[in-house]
Amino acid sequence: MKQFFKVLSGVILVLFVGGIIYYFAKNEALPKGKAGKDADALAIKMINALNSDAFKNTEVIEWSFRNVHHYKWYKQENIVHVSWDNKKVVLNTKSPEKSTVFIDNKKTKNSELITQAKDFFNNDSFWLVAPYKVFDKGTERRLVKHQGKEALLITYTSGGSTPGDSYLWILDNNYLPKSYKMWTSILPIGGVSATWQPLKTTESGIKLPTNHKLSLFGLEIPITNVKAYNAKANELANKVLKAIKHKAYKNTRYIEWSFVGKRSFKWDKEKHIVDVSWDSIRVHLFPEKKEKSSVYFNDKLQKTADSTIVKKAWDIFNNDSFWLVAPHKLFDNGVIRTLEQVNDKTALRVTYTSGGTTPGDSYIWILADNYVPKSYKIYLKNKRMNGTSATWEDWITTESGALLPTNHTFGNGRKLSMGEVKGYN
Repeated sequence: MKQFFKVLSGVILVLFVGGIIYYFAKNEALPKGKAGKDADALAIKMINALNSDAFKNTEVIEWSFRNVHHYKWYKQENIVHVSWDNKKVVLNTKSPEKSTVFIDNKKTKNSELITQAKDFFNNDSFWLVAPYKVFDKGTERRLVKHQGKEALLITYTSGGSTPGDSYLWILDNNYLPKSYKMWTSILPIGGVSATWQPLKTTESGIKLPTNHKLSLFGLEIPITNVKAYNAKANELANKVLKAIKHKAYKNTRYIEWSFVGKRSFKWDKEKHIVDVSWDSIRVHLFPEKKEKSSVYFNDKLQKTADSTIVKKAWDIFNNDSFWLVAPHKLFDNGVIRTLEQVNDKTALRVTYTSGGTTPGDSYIWILADNYVPKSYKIYLKNKRMNGTSATWEDWITTESGALLPTNHTFGNGRKLSMGEVKGYN
């Protein structure tokens, strides 16, 4: 027995000494940074890269933390459903006392579970959305030099479950967070790092992590089932599509129209090939494989298609088709839909993050009582239009059954005609 305790004592001593060596080898002092406008500027670059406007407007975020805690966060309502084991708390984040508790799907009263759910949410949501919180009340921002590059030190002086914690955000060349170092009350070692990439671009436009790898013993924190979307905006967008007979539009084979009498189009929508004509030029355009396109001058085929002409035809088609079918593109890839109040009525803001010739443009759709668009406000990324209004009027039901507009009028009275619009199969 004495021999056993000698061995046990030796093991404990080895672990103790090893722990001390590990601590001094890995422990880092909290870096000193400089607060002020430069730190704030770097923070703004980071949240802009992550699309903080979309985060502000996101309606619902879902995720699972370590596949143990599960969340559905109704962000605008300050309500989050927190589930684990056989328990569920409908947590009111602003007024926790108004929260509801369920055990085995039966409603019960249990203030301890509300506190537990709140602590779970504070911790687990931080691992999902922390970079968006760098301007929260009670945060301090400092600029730090880290390995020759600028990094952002955030200290939480209040809020959450562990005020006083600090995090040093390491950014990539696009100002997206790729990792951070931690100085927290829960960890005995300062400077433990955790990755913040890969990032998933969600339906609502925000970028969220799906896994974290820690420098401490190679630990991993999986963030699974990550979703962020705008349920009410999607509902309104679907009402618009129903009103303009989008199902018939999807099944329409050919669409013809002209643009202010200067350009004309015949679009084989099924094959996505379009004849674009202006002046004496006609381009048989393959929008997705422009190198296959053909160019005609006075109906004579060029032996070698002029790439400049093809590019011009592609730009013309992207612009002019948008004025005809934009309401039918509400659920295209890279489109963010959010609700907005205009003159005390609910409108639909649509932002294009990719595709077309000018990604980043957004449009606020003003709808009639039957949900058919009657106008929109235009906000272009290049600032050439910042709230310019244009009507969507004189809608017709085409032969194929889809609704398409034939005219637009700008606020200054300028008219934009789509000519004789046809849709058929």
